Amino acid sequence: MVVTAKMVKELREQTGAGMMDCKKALTETNGNMDEAIDFLREKGISSAAKKSDRIAAEGSAHVMVEGNTAVLLEINCETDFVTKNDQFKTILQEIAKHLLSQKPANVEEALQQPLNGEGEVLEQFIHANIAKIGEKLSLRRFSIFEKTDADAFGAYIHMGGNIGVITILEGTTDEAFAKDIAMHIAAVNPRYVTRDAVATEEVDKEREVLKTQALNEGKPEKIVEKMVEGRLGKFFEEICLLEQSFVKDPDQKVKKLVADKGATVKGFVRYQVGEGMEKREDNFAEEVMNQVNKK
Repeated sequence: MVVTAKMVKELREQTGAGMMDCKKALTETNGNMDEAIDFLREKGISSAAKKSDRIAAEGSAHVMVEGNTAVLLEINCETDFVTKNDQFKTILQEIAKHLLSQKPANVEEALQQPLNGEGEVLEQFIHANIAKIGEKLSLRRFSIFEKTDADAFGAYIHMGGNIGVITILEGTTDEAFAKDIAMHIAAVNPRYVTRDAVATEEVDKEREVLKTQALNEGKPEKIVEKMVEGRLGKFFEEICLLEQSFVKDPDQKVKKLVADKGATVKGFVRYQVGEGMEKREDNFAEEVMNQVNKK
């Protein structure tokens, strides 16, 4: 029997499962809707879909490096307890390997690719593990990096996966030094590599704010401009990696340390798990009482 788009849509509406899962279920059951629903339930996909409206803002950042290619990714779950179990760590490894081997352009493409190029698609792999773990899981984001033999990756995971960083240093193969720079980025959270990377509009806006502050402090207008430029230097130190004091040696600027290595920072990406996401607010005492009352 030919599986139509209308049939897939109907099954999706009934189960909440993904399009590819619904199409496979209908194909396997020769278009029988009830059997397709049972098929999804048996695979744990339907139960996974029921968890799709839950908040999953915990999780882990993860780094994997293979030769001149590296990936930084974030996998979200509902509780930080899940991140401690071996199954979750295996999921991180498998998805990282998939991203490195398939190099998808975005999350949507990654989810529809066969896992590591063969078998079930990544979305099905994730759904199957939702059924096993009992929590919503999602691949939130990832970044893939390429370098040459003359460069170094700085890879660092902080607090068991709460923060992940990858940076690329060109002109040096000193991975230990590159990792130190990644650790600094994890700790200080710069937004740009150099001050030249900051948008003119952002600098102009900060300049106006600083000017207004100086005038409100009663400073004479003739010295306000000099004061503003001085304070702009502090602004750049807060947001630009190379302008910052190195976290492991505050007497040294990152810019000088990198230059002494004959290197340049090509770029970096820093993920902090759950940043910008809605967090679930649990009342622990209430949760305990609810469990007591059930007994």
